[in-house]
Amino acid sequence: MANDRTKHNILPLTKFGLMQITRQRVRPEMNIVTNEKCPSCQGTGETKPTILFTDELERGLSFIVDKIKTRKLILNVHPFVASYLKKGLFPIYRQWNFKYKIKLKIQAVTSYHMLEYHFFDHFNNEIDLA
Repeated sequence: MANDRTKHNILPLTKFGLMQITRQRVRPEMNIVTNEKCPSCQGTGETKPTILFTDELERGLSFIVDKIKTRKLILNVHPFVASYLKKGLFPIYRQWNFKYKIKLKIQAVTSYHMLEYHFFDHFNNEIDLA
């Protein structure tokens, strides 16, 4: 223990005959921060209700059709959301096509978190809803 740089303390033998040795750090411990912001709530701790997510998508779609006057759109969403929008005999995205008289294409992007979405025009330019 002469070569050991840590402070050590040798305690007396226990009633079972064991010698106890304690060691104390000499260098400060490295504090590595591994925290990340939650992708769905952006660190606020609150998420949007998923049951209203399609309503939010449709509200953004109607804003784009009314204000920007674009008729060909691409919607990038999480793969689970994409499959939900495309399911059934008469899927939700086709209902929006008829309702707003547009051509909407749904694309699944695996890197998106569950409630992330982005609208793009047919030139692949992102449409900002703000």
